[in-house]
Amino acid sequence: MASVPMGSKQSKLKRSFRRALHPLLSTCSMEAICKAFPGFSKDEQKYLHRLFIKVITSLHGHIEEVFESLCDEMQVGTCLDIVEELIEEQSLDILSDKSNVLDTAEDLLAAKNNEIQSLLAELNAVEERNRATRARIELLKERQEDFAAVVTAMEKI
Repeated sequence: MASVPMGSKQSKLKRSFRRALHPLLSTCSMEAICKAFPGFSKDEQKYLHRLFIKVITSLHGHIEEVFESLCDEMQVGTCLDIVEELIEEQSLDILSDKSNVLDTAEDLLAAKNNEIQSLLAELNAVEERNRATRARIELLKERQEDFAAVVTAMEKI
């Protein structure tokens, strides 16, 4: 099957999709992994970081493939070419304002960053509760040992 040249609207759509997708699936630094998983060893953190990068890379490819497949299946290219022809005929370039796509991408990026911050705060709260629970368990163990010592002393009397 011969490759049909892509119209400008179709190429803009695909380029905008890739630009919007990139910040959503960007890699996480090693420092962020270490901060998020302080209880893991350095080797485990490095493994998580490598695994995360592989998953993100795979996700990028998969999402782009699915997008391409859906565009082909729904004949988006053909529809955009028809729209492009109609716009040229009527001199109505309604898609000239790129700010809508960029604004949406920025809003989505901000929302995802807020979600990450919220999840990190939740993780910190859970870690703090775990530390408090461990401290309480240690205190209870100490009390149990003290109680056992008192019982032993009373048995000797």
